[in-house]
Amino acid sequence: MIRFPSSFTSKRICLGFLIAASAFNARVIAQVNPEIPRDTSYNVRKVYNQIKKNFPYATPAIDEVPAAVVAERNVVYATLANTPFGKRDLHADIFRPAKKGKYPAVIMVHGGGWRSGDKSMQVPMAEMLAAKGFVTIPVEYQLSLEATYPAAVHNIKAAVRWIKANASRYNIDTAKVAISGCSAGGQLASLVGLTNGVEKFEGTMGTNTYSSAVQAIIDFDGAISFMAPSSLNSTRSKNSPDVQWLGGLFAEKPEIWKEASPGYWATERSVPMLFLNSGLSRFHAGQDELIGQLKEWGIYHEVYKFNVNMHPFWLFHPWADESVNYMADFLDKVFKKPAK
Repeated sequence: MIRFPSSFTSKRICLGFLIAASAFNARVIAQVNPEIPRDTSYNVRKVYNQIKKNFPYATPAIDEVPAAVVAERNVVYATLANTPFGKRDLHADIFRPAKKGKYPAVIMVHGGGWRSGDKSMQVPMAEMLAAKGFVTIPVEYQLSLEATYPAAVHNIKAAVRWIKANASRYNIDTAKVAISGCSAGGQLASLVGLTNGVEKFEGTMGTNTYSSAVQAIIDFDGAISFMAPSSLNSTRSKNSPDVQWLGGLFAEKPEIWKEASPGYWATERSVPMLFLNSGLSRFHAGQDELIGQLKEWGIYHEVYKFNVNMHPFWLFHPWADESVNYMADFLDKVFKKPAK
């Protein structure tokens, strides 16, 4: 299904530009040990400067908490005592409906080639989705300059367990927990969700008395298989983001490339999935094969393709708005039924 951009009035475009310009750096992210190497090359301002000529109607989605949403920021969900850079806290932001009740939760994983980006890039969509009746949790994870695969997977699994351990505090229905991610975050979200119950991916971070299983997966332009032809046939160097994260080229680490491919872990017990795609097919490596399996197994799934040849579409209106609507509709359908 292809969705075209919504129409925008010139007034909204001008207002969006003014708001966005003042809000790029409006929020302070968690303090990070200055010794930890950081790649800040992937950020909304840079992407916007790259795309604005070809997409003049695009406006950055901004951090603006809706009136009926409660926000808590930079909450520590796990502490790593002994890393090469010393003690390390991992943080999450939590956005939840102000009205009392129990709500489904959505963990949200940012992109950036497993090397760059931060959780603030998920915040605008998290706020919009929280206003629709979900507890949304953008999470921080260790990037490749700090720790390579599978550290990020262990981080995110720990975040899921922490969310369940603190469900009463944040009004979360633990039988209705989903995970979403964008780009590299989509790959991570899919891997976390498709490895429900696989012990080797759990790690030992944070609390271990709760399950890290999720009941639904949402993948924005995230690779499903590093082994797919469209992935393996891509030109790479040792400095390519996926090569750095996986610890080597395919010829050097074939078993790791297979193990880190979410589709490899799909089974007839896998959970429902929503795929939100740009028009750039290289970011969907392995997706068609997985969809074929989901169809065969009768596992509910939806696929939407935006008619836009731009990868991080979720960072901008009108696509952020449309994406949140698709997410909410999908989750409403999935969670009306008893969770697996």
